[in-house]
Amino acid sequence: MAFYKSRYESVYTRKRAYNYAVCLKTDNYPIGYINVGAKGAYDFGYALRKEFWRNGYITEAGGAVIERLKKDGIPYITATHDINNPKSGKVMKRLNMIYQYSYEEQWQPKNYLVTFRMYQLNLDGNGSRVYKEYWNNTNI
Repeated sequence: MAFYKSRYESVYTRKRAYNYAVCLKTDNYPIGYINVGAKGAYDFGYALRKEFWRNGYITEAGGAVIERLKKDGIPYITATHDINNPKSGKVMKRLNMIYQYSYEEQWQPKNYLVTFRMYQLNLDGNGSRVYKEYWNNTNI
């Protein structure tokens, strides 16, 4: 396990509100991550090694992270996915996030235009809030 600690340690010391490794319960083996930005969009990001897809790991871990965010008073989270990756959108829906709008962005580092779908979950009961920063920057 020391290999993983040294390899990813710098990621977990970056200034973000929350950074979590997603690990298997059986052996604590890291298979992915979930992070949430410290302000602004409170962007909820995640990734999982491909061989662990479609097992509900991100949905389960994401639910636990969302409960922590609620307790800590985070007002909302947003998450985006490339329209060519609809399965990521299904994860967002399983986490009770609601689709708000789509927007285009010149994606880096590959420098091509991508249409993203933005989902949001208001954690503080303000159901009318929609984070508009992505929309205001570029939209379709």
